[in-house]
Amino acid sequence: MSVINDKTVITCALTGGFDNAHMNPAIPVTPEQIATSALEAERAGAAVAHIHVRDPKTTKASMDPALYREVVQRIRDAGSSLILNLTTGAGGRYIPGDNDPLSPGAGSTLTTPAVRVQHVDELRPEVCTLDIATMNFGEHVFMNTPGHLREMATRIRDAGVKPELEVFEAGHARLATKMVEDGLIDGTPMFQLCLGIPWGAPATAQTMAYMASLLPPGAVWSAFGISRMQFPMAAQAVILGGHVRVGLEDNLYMDRGVLAPSNAALVERAVTIVESLGSKVATPDEARDIFKVGKAA
Repeated sequence: MSVINDKTVITCALTGGFDNAHMNPAIPVTPEQIATSALEAERAGAAVAHIHVRDPKTTKASMDPALYREVVQRIRDAGSSLILNLTTGAGGRYIPGDNDPLSPGAGSTLTTPAVRVQHVDELRPEVCTLDIATMNFGEHVFMNTPGHLREMATRIRDAGVKPELEVFEAGHARLATKMVEDGLIDGTPMFQLCLGIPWGAPATAQTMAYMASLLPPGAVWSAFGISRMQFPMAAQAVILGGHVRVGLEDNLYMDRGVLAPSNAALVERAVTIVESLGSKVATPDEARDIFKVGKAA
């Protein structure tokens, strides 16, 4: 029996936090560009916009609440039905100092749970990420200790926001499940399987199936692969009964050597994949029912 969902939710991850804006001119940087890209993605078929912000002057990742505020306000003022999903991943990077590894080196952003969720507490989106991950992330450490995760989960719950539990390898899924069992996550748990990131779980069909098997009963989940595995992992997620994430945060190309012209173009390709496998693309309101999230405050 097929496990393909009747309706598949497409999330568009708009810009991300990597220092890569110079690699594709389509990556949105300013709040206006990010909001416009979200609205274009919605028209193309996305139901969820996953949002990071960038410093408009440097193009690098930012945690400035004012930038989040402007992006969210622009999308809401446009009358969009998108589910807004704000990242809380920023503030988790640690790089040991050259002379003293106990002191942070240049590029470290590690900060408190309160700072990492301040924009969520203020703006009250429907969803925000909660990265259940301490791991080597390229050349730095992405650090999210169990104590910090418990505090962030509590603050997110108190704000009335649903956490999307981002897991990058099998152990993260186990920790997230324990948090669900401990009552830190209300309602139906919502997971994102993040595959292919150095040095997390590889973007393969076997890995996705295994990680999906570790999730608690009744959980809903999406998945993505980075770079050239974006579209193969989108297809695999549909086949396994999950939902799909695409976007310029995860992949800059349409085809080998061909830069993606927009987030909307990546969403359009995802729509083709979803429909070719016998599912239909969920609207934002249908996605709210699937993910069990209400309207934003």
